[in-house]
Amino acid sequence: MNIIKIFLLFILINFPVFSSDLFNAEKIDGINVKEVSNVFADIYEKLDSVNWAGKNVGVAIENIEKLDTKAHIAATDDRIILVYGDELIANYPRPQNKDWNSYGEITTALILRMREKNTILQKQTEQDLYKTVVSALLHGIDENGKYVFSKQDLLNEDKILTSIGIDGKKDSRGNFRVSAVVKDSSADIAGIKSGDLISQINGKRISAMSDSEIESVLSGYNSGTLKLKVLTPMGNKYLTLRRASIILADADIIYRQGDENNILEIIIHKLTDSAVNIVNEALSDHKNANGVILDLRTSVGGDEKSATKLAGIFIGQQPVMRIVEDTSEEIEMVPGGDSITDLPVVVLISDTTRGTAEALASAFYENKKGVLVGTPSAGKARISSKIDLSNGGFLEIMNKSLKTGSGNMLDSRGVFPLVCLSNIRTTSQQEAFFLNVMNDNFGARDFNKETTIDYKAIRQACPVIVSGEDEDNTAIAISVKILTDQEIYNKLMDL
Repeated sequence: MNIIKIFLLFILINFPVFSSDLFNAEKIDGINVKEVSNVFADIYEKLDSVNWAGKNVGVAIENIEKLDTKAHIAATDDRIILVYGDELIANYPRPQNKDWNSYGEITTALILRMREKNTILQKQTEQDLYKTVVSALLHGIDENGKYVFSKQDLLNEDKILTSIGIDGKKDSRGNFRVSAVVKDSSADIAGIKSGDLISQINGKRISAMSDSEIESVLSGYNSGTLKLKVLTPMGNKYLTLRRASIILADADIIYRQGDENNILEIIIHKLTDSAVNIVNEALSDHKNANGVILDLRTSVGGDEKSATKLAGIFIGQQPVMRIVEDTSEEIEMVPGGDSITDLPVVVLISDTTRGTAEALASAFYENKKGVLVGTPSAGKARISSKIDLSNGGFLEIMNKSLKTGSGNMLDSRGVFPLVCLSNIRTTSQQEAFFLNVMNDNFGARDFNKETTIDYKAIRQACPVIVSGEDEDNTAIAISVKILTDQEIYNKLMDL
């Protein structure tokens, strides 16, 4: 037991109990305490009803301490206390099991006490509070679970949009402070919020970059990968975002024409029917293509039906994935039609390939329709449920796990590339790699078949590439070589 927990238990035993009358007014610090308490009660009740793919998962009120690193919450069978720094600021009776109204009231009371100390929380509206509290409650359970206010507006039209969907500026400490996020943009989907600080881009500190350099990196309307270090109230996040050729498009197309070979590069941001239509149209418009690069490196997944349709374009009527919501049933997803192309495919994956995008990559692998290239996927192969709340908002919870079409678990484990980019980044390494492939001396292990191996060890052996630009250049060079050399492609496919 650490020293903080010992300190909290000492307080519980020795300090007097605060009044159980939590609120002395209907509105405190701009917050309608009754309405907010009712919404939190609804959130707790709905989260309690979620089935987490057969896992025994409970949401604890103690997780609210994640809102502020100075806050510490401890609970016994009788009391819930909040210590901020070394000051006791709240001590309430613990609600009875499933007494959601009391949970809602105490959560509101805890937030109000924390707002007295935390200037960021003070600036948040009621809708912002719901979002931050849900993120805290689900911390460690579902990092992508969130509260969504259905009336949420887009960024104001008079703002200058960046191609990843954020606006902001450099602050006095040399970090880029996000001031607004475009709804459904890549930044929004990745979880960046107004007030977050971006401290690094592609391994370079923002403080060492000029304003014009930052603007060029963030706002160029051309495809490119950005690796960001983001400082949030709940700690650091390392995110990978793809700049879009067309902002908010679910897929981008780049047609690479050569003297003898033409490569169709398909960048999937989100798996939707719109993305499926874009891919169908691209294949129809570029019939002279000799190969396809399907870039899933920053794909956040999306709708399972759309992912299945997109897979069907290439693999036909074969199982793409299995959806697991509880231990009693698995739903198998199979495309409804035959494939429409037999072009060779390279599928690019990375540590930010997640959700149904991981299932899509595995479908190419299991059906021998594409060579997997990149670094291991996120191992967050889940899809969401949307749960309506009484205030008009809803919870989006990633509670359904995914398996491959053949039944292998994807969630937690992920998908592994046959060709690891982080180990062949220089020209000499690439030349040696392809020479070994041609001489049947490749020696690669297919970790997707080794289901008992420690997947963490695989990730250490094929680490994340820090620079997005470096990853882009290596990925394209390797992919084009594989697709334009039929012998190399065949050898890799036969492994």
